[in-house]
Amino acid sequence: MSDHERAHVLQARLPLREQLRQSLQGSLAAHDALMRALHPLEAPPQGDGWNRSELEDLLPPGPLVEAAVLAGIVPRANGAQVILTRRTETLRQHGGQVGFPGGRTEPDDADAVAAALRESHEEIALPPDQVQVLGYLDPFVTITGYRVTPVVAVIDPLFKPIPSPDEVADVFEVPLDYLMAPDSLRHVEIIHRGRVRHVLEYSWPGQRIWGATAAMLYNLRRRLENAQCP
Repeated sequence: MSDHERAHVLQARLPLREQLRQSLQGSLAAHDALMRALHPLEAPPQGDGWNRSELEDLLPPGPLVEAAVLAGIVPRANGAQVILTRRTETLRQHGGQVGFPGGRTEPDDADAVAAALRESHEEIALPPDQVQVLGYLDPFVTITGYRVTPVVAVIDPLFKPIPSPDEVADVFEVPLDYLMAPDSLRHVEIIHRGRVRHVLEYSWPGQRIWGATAAMLYNLRRRLENAQCP
């Protein structure tokens, strides 16, 4: 089967989960390992976040604000890709930064999945019927006081993003294998409120993937490593 024929089968004939299974063959995130690594949909993760202890003296006062992001995996004939966005420079928070689609959980959102899907539709015009949600990663606490639940999902490879011009400057894909390779990730030092902090960063051509987004991807890698069969 040629690459063109395989791509046609992936995009037109197979259910999304089977497309994902094929695109993950041979990777750390092989389908069965990925499903073992995720918190199941019927049991959302509890707790303040796996990194909360690192931020005890840096968080703003008051309770954490609930938020959710969509960590979308796109099955391609050449391997699974992760959808990321770059925020517009004019946003008050996180302007110009790379991240997953997502944001604050609103009162009308039934749960983190609903919030992530709503925000993804608003930001990149992702229709819910082109998404199949798989499960959750561990919650992550941001230095701005948000408790973020990453929702992992498979996205129809036929989806064509339409960035919201007020929020999103660019939508791009990065190979999942690259993001799961330990050598792709590095620690960098930044100065925050006069103190040195260590954050994670990927150097992808033309994009800087760092901070909370890099940490969530690191959390996925660690959960995948722990989910490997002995």
